[in-house]
Amino acid sequence: MARSTSAAPKTASPERSDLGPGEPASYEQALAELDRLVGQMEQGELPLDRLLDDYRRGAELLAYCRGKLEAVEAQVKVLEEGRLKPWTGA
Repeated sequence: MARSTSAAPKTASPERSDLGPGEPASYEQALAELDRLVGQMEQGELPLDRLLDDYRRGAELLAYCRGKLEAVEAQVKVLEEGRLKPWTGA
């Protein structure tokens, strides 16, 4: 029985790796992955360990998206004031 328990997480990892762990390539990719994670969580059928991993990943993605939005908002404010400043990006 220990083998069947250890096999379940192995099949779950490739599902998440299709979009890649770590920092997403773009805001749109992060948003799509976050949407997919939320949909899976809302179904309520994930094992507890997977739910916790997905929740953590969702929190990372949310922080990434917020950071990108804040950086764009700051740049828009600069442009609206009629001044161009170097944008360091986040």
